[in-house]
Amino acid sequence: MPQHSSQTNSSRLRLAVIGGGLTGLSAAHRLMELAGSLPVAPEIVLFDSSSQPGGVTGTVRQDDWLIETGADSFITNKPWAVNLCRRLGIEDRLIATDDRFRRSLVLRNGRPLAVPEGFMLMAPARVGPILRTRILSPWGKLRMGLEYLLPRGRQTDDESLASFVRRRFGRELFERLVQPLVGGIYTADPELLSLRATLPRFLEMERDQRSLIRATLKQAATSRANEHAGSGARYGLFATPAGGISEITGTLTDRLRDVATIRSGVTVTALRPPAAAPETARESRSGWQIETGPGEIESFDAVVLAIPAWRAAELVNAWSAELADQLSQIPYASSAVVVSGHRLEDIGHPLDAFGLVIPAIEQRKVLAVSFASRKFPGRAPDGHVLLRTFVGGALQPELLERNDQELIELVQSELRELLGVSAPPVLARVARYNRAMPQYHVGHLARVDQIDALAAGIPGLELAGNAYRGVGIPDCIHSGEQAAERLVAGLRET
Repeated sequence: MPQHSSQTNSSRLRLAVIGGGLTGLSAAHRLMELAGSLPVAPEIVLFDSSSQPGGVTGTVRQDDWLIETGADSFITNKPWAVNLCRRLGIEDRLIATDDRFRRSLVLRNGRPLAVPEGFMLMAPARVGPILRTRILSPWGKLRMGLEYLLPRGRQTDDESLASFVRRRFGRELFERLVQPLVGGIYTADPELLSLRATLPRFLEMERDQRSLIRATLKQAATSRANEHAGSGARYGLFATPAGGISEITGTLTDRLRDVATIRSGVTVTALRPPAAAPETARESRSGWQIETGPGEIESFDAVVLAIPAWRAAELVNAWSAELADQLSQIPYASSAVVVSGHRLEDIGHPLDAFGLVIPAIEQRKVLAVSFASRKFPGRAPDGHVLLRTFVGGALQPELLERNDQELIELVQSELRELLGVSAPPVLARVARYNRAMPQYHVGHLARVDQIDALAAGIPGLELAGNAYRGVGIPDCIHSGEQAAERLVAGLRET
């Protein structure tokens, strides 16, 4: 096959983004926004191996159901998602969670109990609810309260979540509250999960205030004062577009189609920097060489790799084995989401919360259940409820060996026991995410620093994605935009 020509305009910069998930779309969009600051107009090409951009985000309309197969909301205290929506002109589409159900449940001896009001992942912002909760035993509450008196721990480079919580609060609080709440976010093994890479504010609380309880109570008092002063946020802690997360990826895609080229269903099989490009390719144009098939080679001046770390490692291994080695050492977990729709009359539990998290000590076969239509309106028809049940993760990978029908049956069996679901669902579908969730193990940030240093020595290459410094929607957007900004800054210099 003939080699692609990339010389339609020799004075034009050609910029490639490999990966069409939220990170890649955000990177390409930011390149578009910064195009005017470059000395010549850039041509932007986005390569996406899937049939349409969006990555693991996905919104499906089925009759009166609005089904999210990936993330269904984003946190607002990290500003990058809200800021992007503002720039896209869809900020007025954002909706907050439903105040009527704004609480979470946790399983205790097979019974869903309310997480104490004001409990902030690890420490309480209110004392009364902790004293009254049935989730912790009297000894567990006493051991937790002793944290107020403990000295600062010896500061180390990193510490696992499990080690930190047991050290500060004891075993029971870790097993009964912290592990299921944090596990629901990261699908990780807490014995390996890096606290510094995931929840650094708690280390900062210990360093600055000595006691996490003291620091949390102080922050809660400040927050209440700010609320009375009328300085509350525009949204609650979580928000989403009224039509689902795909409103963001869809709007990004539409904007890019006007000014960029999107190659959907195209897999990049090789990536070569200028010094490693074949002689025949170097003769046509100096620069990065992207191969998508035998003889299908294009040249670019710079590249953003917005793909999983293990996939990036495969592309860079031939010419930067050290960088590939560091990338490949970031482990990944797999998971599945079983989305099911039910008649409310078929469910014994009132579902008066946003969802239920399951401690590993309960030995169930599901990680958590999100009550999707309780969190946000417009997700289920009247008289029905939409549930999203999470399976697998780092602690139960063997469950993903089951086929879709077996996973649906497993989830329905669990829902019957946990929530009193007495009839089959009126709809059910499975979304699988194989090697999709990076695991931030102890030492993760040190490894990412090494990756950054190695990548900085390769002009024209930028890395972005959820493998590095955050897994949420705002983090992915920020990572993609930062990569684009670094790339443009480098082009300006050269």
